[in-house]
Amino acid sequence: MLPPGRRRRYLCQHSRRLPGALRAVVRRMSKAPSSEKLFIGGPAGRLEAIIESPADGAPVGNVVVCHPHPQYGGTMHNKVAHTLARAFVRLDFSVLRFNFRGTGASEGHYDEGIGELDDASAAIAWLQQHNSAHLLWLAGFSFGAAIAVRAAACRQVSGLISVAPAASRLATNLVSQPQCPWLIVQGDEDELVDVDDTIEWVNTLDPGPELLIFPGGEHFFHGRLIELRESVMRFVRNELPSSD
Repeated sequence: MLPPGRRRRYLCQHSRRLPGALRAVVRRMSKAPSSEKLFIGGPAGRLEAIIESPADGAPVGNVVVCHPHPQYGGTMHNKVAHTLARAFVRLDFSVLRFNFRGTGASEGHYDEGIGELDDASAAIAWLQQHNSAHLLWLAGFSFGAAIAVRAAACRQVSGLISVAPAASRLATNLVSQPQCPWLIVQGDEDELVDVDDTIEWVNTLDPGPELLIFPGGEHFFHGRLIELRESVMRFVRNELPSSD
């Protein structure tokens, strides 16, 4: 059990229906978001990217989504990265996904997470320059979650979503923790990222993120993507500034 006053460990129960507040958000989406494939300038060459924006009105915020390990087949089209993008699109964010250097049509070569952090910084700068929304969120899956955490730790962001973060990469490389609302989501049967390692690492952070554990969930959230999307939407929506 975690000590009183420290971060909480959440158990996500199976859910077949969206909460009422989230159903209302979905109903307001009268048009599909606009989507554009593009290249943005990166420190090692062009980065292949996709930006999705609300079809009606200005976005409520911006988010950059980072994909899993490029040397193990990870790209911006990964289904978990895509699910993260869908969650933010449904909340009327502008969402930028991009391929790290050497992945897909992005130029450059894999750089052990160092250059990939620079790629994420370039993507963040591009999105902020091209969209005037004040809010900036970061999100990532696995290797991409580790990159997003490190990117959030060195700049001011409005929030952070980390799905199955590579805790071993973070424990030795994180100088300071992100100072923003932060959700970590992981399955307790993750075959690649040990959930106990994640819990141990989270308990070293003060104040720490909210930790949401999916009972029976594995690394790629097979059969649980809708549940993942709903959980992310619920957290983000609760952290959005009131419109009153």
